[in-house]
Amino acid sequence: MPDQTPADLLKTTIAADPARPLVTFYDDATGERIELSGKTFGNWVAKTANLLVDGLDAQPGERVALALPPHWQTAVWLFSCWSAGLVVVPGPVQELTDVQADVLVVSEDLLPASREHPAAASAREVVGLSLNAFGAPLADCPPGVVDYATEVRSYGDEFLPYDPVDPGEPAVTVRNATFSGAELVRRAREAAENWQLDTRSRVLTDLSPTTVDELLAALLAPLSANGSVIIQRNLDIATLDRRISLEHVTAVAGMPGQVERTASVRRLL
Repeated sequence: MPDQTPADLLKTTIAADPARPLVTFYDDATGERIELSGKTFGNWVAKTANLLVDGLDAQPGERVALALPPHWQTAVWLFSCWSAGLVVVPGPVQELTDVQADVLVVSEDLLPASREHPAAASAREVVGLSLNAFGAPLADCPPGVVDYATEVRSYGDEFLPYDPVDPGEPAVTVRNATFSGAELVRRAREAAENWQLDTRSRVLTDLSPTTVDELLAALLAPLSANGSVIIQRNLDIATLDRRISLEHVTAVAGMPGQVERTASVRRLL
């Protein structure tokens, strides 16, 4: 049966070659580089989905606001939500203050000090991410906040939803537009074809997706073509040419205009 949801798409991509690098992450401010194979990325997705369902009691159709920067854990949370049939609302925290979400996921630097924050006040659960390369917990975890790095470790590497995810139900809301899982998969395949992406495609991106086109370019289209993504945070321009060469980058999404001087690299967005 063809892939019907983003979670199906991820499973198919991983099954094609579980050991192949699927997501690579750079943070030039910290010198961090992390490479995740399909199997490892899938394990993180499963553990996080289990945390959502069994730890946070998230139910299909509930809304999860993601106030996260470009990061491999952001990609994990997107697919974890889709695996559990949840609706993702990504965006900067200042744009989420009016969002009625059941779960708010926020990076430590933006973590609300209390549940009086407008985005946190409406959420049943607030999850804080340290985004630490070594999995360290939050430096300061406010009362009522779930420390992701601490809690996720105890959950299993396989996830099975209690009921199959309905591909026709909403999967993401971006800029007040809502798309079902089936629509995301269809658009991802169309975008991959239009952008001529394939298994050799390596897309470098610094996007933290807030539109459907950004979501497609930065994550879903490359994976639908069994390609891979390199997620960039805090880019040091001086490293760009070498990174493109070392990582065999074939296309970029977002990124500064300097990328365009590299003739072998195509711009998706």
